[in-house]
Amino acid sequence: MARKLKTYQTSLGFFDEAIAAPSMKAALEAWGTKTNLFHQGVAKEVEDPEVVAATMRKPGLILRRPIGSNGPFKERAELPTRLPSDKAELKPGKRPAKVQQPRKFDDKAAREAALAFEREQSRRESARRKQEAAVAKERDRREKVVAKAQTAIHKAKAEHDKRASTIESERAALEQRSQAENARWEKQRKRLEMALRRARG
Repeated sequence: MARKLKTYQTSLGFFDEAIAAPSMKAALEAWGTKTNLFHQGVAKEVEDPEVVAATMRKPGLILRRPIGSNGPFKERAELPTRLPSDKAELKPGKRPAKVQQPRKFDDKAAREAALAFEREQSRRESARRKQEAAVAKERDRREKVVAKAQTAIHKAKAEHDKRASTIESERAALEQRSQAENARWEKQRKRLEMALRRARG
């Protein structure tokens, strides 16, 4: 059974943000923070009928308005034209001077809002899973490319080592033949020079 939604508000960056969620924990998750903003006093449950009505029309979606303003909350809010100078203006849930009575929602509307929140939460979770799957797929593809490149390097080095070994063997054989030829020539030269000296008497 869908849980009853409440409206929560905080100030993040240049915006006041509001959301209809079943709990403070769900609101913090939607805002993408692990810090307990409620404990720090920068987030709170609100009962302003206009804010509640706006969030209940789009449960689970973060609605924004320029920080410190009393304008309506929207999915896409303009940047503030001025920043609040008083710290009190930064507090979430700040209401205009006129006191309004909270608007009452019937059970059917509350159930529909709660179901809409769960659908939005499910959509966000699905999007997160798709993003994680895409990241994992890209990581696997990159690892395969790296492995293929490393294999190519190892194969090329093995081929190089084989050719270098063959060349070294051939060089050693040539060196040995060169030394043998030099020894043969030295022996022949001495014999011929001796014959020449004898011929000259």
